[in-house]
Amino acid sequence: MDFLSLAFVFLVAGVVAVPLATRFGLGSVLGYLIAGIAISPLLKTFGVDVISLQHFAEFGVVMMLFLVGLELEPKMLWQMRTRLMGLGGLQVGLTTALVMGAAMALGQPWSISLAIGLILALSSTAIVLQTLNEKGLMKSEGGKASFSVLLFQDIAVIPMLALIPLLALPELMPQAVDLNHGAPTHVVEAAGDHGADSHSPEASADAHGPSGPDWIDTIPGWQRAGLTVAAIAAVIVGGSLLTQPMFRFVAQAKLRELFTATALMMVIGIALLMSLVGLSPALGTFLAGVVLANSEYRHELESDIDPFKGLLLGLFFMTVGAGINFGLLFDNLGATLALTLGLILLKAGVLFALARIFGVLSPDKWLFSLGLAQAGEFGFVLISFTLANHVIPKAIADQLLLVVALSMLLTPLLFIAYDRLIATRFLTSEGDEADDIDESGHIIIAGHGRWGGIVNRMLLSAGYKTIVLDHNSAILEMMRAFKFKVFYGDPSRPDLLHAAGIHEAKLLVVAIDNPHQATAIVHHVTQNHPHVHVIARARDRNHVYELYSAGCRDIIRETFDSGVRAGRSALESLGQHPYDAERMARGFVEHDLRAIRELAPLYNHEIPTHENEAYVARTMELREEAEDALSRKTGVYAGRLDRGWVPPEPADVEAAKKTKKAD
Repeated sequence: MDFLSLAFVFLVAGVVAVPLATRFGLGSVLGYLIAGIAISPLLKTFGVDVISLQHFAEFGVVMMLFLVGLELEPKMLWQMRTRLMGLGGLQVGLTTALVMGAAMALGQPWSISLAIGLILALSSTAIVLQTLNEKGLMKSEGGKASFSVLLFQDIAVIPMLALIPLLALPELMPQAVDLNHGAPTHVVEAAGDHGADSHSPEASADAHGPSGPDWIDTIPGWQRAGLTVAAIAAVIVGGSLLTQPMFRFVAQAKLRELFTATALMMVIGIALLMSLVGLSPALGTFLAGVVLANSEYRHELESDIDPFKGLLLGLFFMTVGAGINFGLLFDNLGATLALTLGLILLKAGVLFALARIFGVLSPDKWLFSLGLAQAGEFGFVLISFTLANHVIPKAIADQLLLVVALSMLLTPLLFIAYDRLIATRFLTSEGDEADDIDESGHIIIAGHGRWGGIVNRMLLSAGYKTIVLDHNSAILEMMRAFKFKVFYGDPSRPDLLHAAGIHEAKLLVVAIDNPHQATAIVHHVTQNHPHVHVIARARDRNHVYELYSAGCRDIIRETFDSGVRAGRSALESLGQHPYDAERMARGFVEHDLRAIRELAPLYNHEIPTHENEAYVARTMELREEAEDALSRKTGVYAGRLDRGWVPPEPADVEAAKKTKKAD
């Protein structure tokens, strides 16, 4: 199959499958995996080398970690050191030991068992980070803990690559090595039998860490260590001193595509440098991203790299789906499913125990445990590396490839289970970590973040007593340092609300981030404590309708008021008198509240709003009514930009500003 035909097949599969999966709440990752499974027979028919495509697409992981690094400052990375080394190190060590013990219990030698443990201890950076970003959970406690473990796993790849050759078994050499090329034979058959019949360790270098070029293995260890240090230093120094002048020079050309090319050149160059010295390209680009986190070009780099990252990750997920050998799977269905589910349960158990030890709290410990319970994409390469070094026999490698692929395929379902079964329901009955609430009051604030904190400070300054509930220990420690009275616990638990005095409260302010939990709290309180006035924070307009349906009538959108203020300032900057701009802003707010009341009964969460014909029709009618009403109220046309209106001269704008100051 030629390049254009192959690209067309993958694009069509993704464009069809991902929107459907997203619409049914399955997430984009599962959509890509399903798309890969769907086109698998076609790829096999045309003899497409899926494994080679997979290694190309894994560069999306490199780009992802570069973008993640841009979000972190070096100071923030230093603050993560305890979880990075402690949580990540214990996860890799304990998982390796337990998997090794299980393999030995099944009759495998210790060396093969250790290699299997190392392979399965790693998790999927691509799937986990992509899903956390999609769900907005990257900055939650569970998201931060997950990222710490994934980053440590990338670092752990380096000693794993050094250790695996030491586990070689001489009796495996005739079965594992092609005498002509010294490469493992037919490794890719278990991954889907779509591609080439041989796959050398050199060709198995992936986004996380290559097996290492031949020349690096021929030099003494101290020289390798020196090259490693030099490469890391080059990334740090180059990122700090050279990138700014380079981007300023390129920016002088005023060509957007040249800036994009420069950003790609930098990421690929760092990845190549790391590969040349036998390090993980993903680790190197992550480090470069951290160095550039305070750069003036940070946001430009993000916008340029992000589309390539998304496309490559989508291609990677499809190759994982296409790489499943269903013939081998059905021949060993029971054993493969048992091994896959056993691995997920074992890793989830280790992660859950570590989450409790390191203080990752509900529901984040469940997010952390389920999210990292799969094997990772690096497992494909590590299995090939073990074959090349005569560590494991081919029959076991075939089975491991299936376990890795299936565990990755099941991961989106674990996230769905977390969203629908744990985040909204399980937490209502889990309460062993909550504080004992020794006070009750007439005002309860559920959540004390940026939004809830403002409400709390205003009420306290007015002389009211509040009871604050939150399950973010870092926020609560900060508040207690300033002598605020706060209690740790999950506000979505009815028993905790009862302990806080919801049965005799006058006001409940729902200010938590999770929209599903916020809606659940509102529904519980309006149904069981109708005397309580509920003020709820809404993330967006759809969340407003869900809260309205749950019984809340005092709903505040978290960005609406600031958006109205920005709109009023925009009107003034275009020459409107401040008085007219204020009247238009107030009229807009009044109309919007009326529109919500009328549109709420038409909203259906199972149908996208743009496909809800009744909703769209009434929205258009209300918009026309609003434009006419605002025109009559202010004496100006709301849509006059479309009627030939010319923006005022700068001098007129300055005159309007002086008039505003005089008023």
